This record gives sequence, C-alpha cells and structure tokens, in this order.
Amino acid sequence: MNIKKSIFNVLELMFAKRPIQTSASIAQLAPNELLRGRRALITGGTSGIGYSIAQAYLNAGAEVIITGRSKERIDNAIENLKQYGTICGVVLDNQNATSLEKGFLELCGGGKYIDILVNNAGVLGAVLPNATEEEYDRILNTNLKGAFFLSQTVGKYMKENNIKGNILNIASSSSLRPAVSAYTLSKWGLRGLTLGLAKVLAPYGITVNGLAPGPTATPMLKTDKTNITNDRIPLGRFVMPEEIANMAVFLVSEMGRPIIGDIVYMTGGAGVVTYEDMNYNF
Repeated sequence: MNIKKSIFNVLELMFAKRPIQTSASIAQLAPNELLRGRRALITGGTSGIGYSIAQAYLNAGAEVIITGRSKERIDNAIENLKQYGTICGVVLDNQNATSLEKGFLELCGGGKYIDILVNNAGVLGAVLPNATEEEYDRILNTNLKGAFFLSQTVGKYMKENNIKGNILNIASSSSLRPAVSAYTLSKWGLRGLTLGLAKVLAPYGITVNGLAPGPTATPMLKTDKTNITNDRIPLGRFVMPEEIANMAVFLVSEMGRPIIGDIVYMTGGAGVVTYEDMNYNF
C-alpha cells in the first residue's frame, strides 16, 4: 500500500499541471515598416496594453498619439517612448463624448490626419452583488460610451476624407463570459459595436476589428513580469502586453485588410475554453 502511494505521489509530481513559477520567452516584432506613413490614435496609451501597442506601432513606422486622463502620466510615457519614433499625447476623458469629438478634431487640424484608431481605454469593477451606480456609470462610460462616440467621430472623418483606415477595439475574454460585472457588460457591448462598425464602414474602405486579451500582465491586474504564472487558464501563465501588441500591428496593417468584423482572442484559453479563472459567487 505504501509503495502504491509513493508511486502515486511521484506521478502526481511528474504530471503536475504547472510549475510554481512561470516565465516565458516573448517574441516581439523586429523594427519594420508595416505601418510606415500611418498615424495612430491610441486611447489609454500611458501603460499596459495601450503602451505596448504604442511602442509596437512606433517600431512599425507609424506616428502615434496617446491619450490619458493625466498629463503627468502622458508625459512620462512619451519620455520613455520617444526613442522609438514620433509620438505625442493629449489629455482626453473617455467618459465625456463632447470632449472626445472636440479633441479629435483638434488633432486633425493643420493638414494632419489620423488613419488608425485603437479604442483601448478601459477600467475594471462594478461586480455583483456589491456594484454601485456610480461605479457602473464610470465603467460603462469609459469602456463603451467613449469607444462608441469616438468611433462615430473617426468613422465620419475617415469617410468624409476618403481615408482607407482602421478601427481596432480592444475587447476582452470577458466579452464571452457570463456577465456579472459592469466591466463584462461593457466588453459584450464592445464586441457588438465591433460587428456593427465593421458592417457600416467596410463599404468606405474602413476596416474594423477587435482584439480580445485574456488575463494580461499589466498594472490593471496588479501583476508584474517577475512571475507570470496563472494556473487557472490553459496557457498556464498571463498573456504579455507585447504579445497583444504584435497582433495589433498585424490587424491594422495591409496584411490584416481581409479580416473584417472579427475579434482575435488572445486569452490563453480564458473565456474561450474555460471560465475557471474567475469566481462566480453572489
């Protein structure tokens, strides 16, 4: 009996799902010209996924404008990113549709143009059963309302100026999950908006798609790169923002032009083949 138990213990160790600590060798696109001559506006570009997309776009030859709610954070991000290319920033609040439209039109003044919009800005929270109305409104306004009205403004601008551009919405694995939070609801809405925008803008040469990360090693999830283990998803680790950024380059480049109205799920399996990384308790 003891021998059988010992064999079982050895096998359990040999076939354990994941190691205690996980690291990964992350492939990044080398500097290239996939986006040479393009000009991108990335909301929420001061950290996390938005920051990594900004860096990848710069490395691909694009000029980049990042937005955020804090001038200090924008300035810090620009200071770190300017070595990769031409970048500037502007303070915009995604909750205020009027300021979004005004800010965008100012950015396009003086003969400048924007032909890539990345709706990335987003916040977490408002989970049942303890959500508040104030928190709910803040999340829906930031994650969905802002993307809706900025896409409307950019879509009109591209159509009127005959710009064959791209809109890329940063969705989430939560857009496939049972919705028990305002955040999840906002990502379901963003998935639907992606489909709708793709349908109405495709006739004008404007390509709309979505990119859905899963649990990602960003400040929003309070994770860092020293230990990216996540044994609650099939990948066994958090997705890295640099991996998301690689696909963000592809989707707005000419290589991604035939992809219309799709959402690429880079979730490590979360939300696609499992919900086990989330707790469903009331």
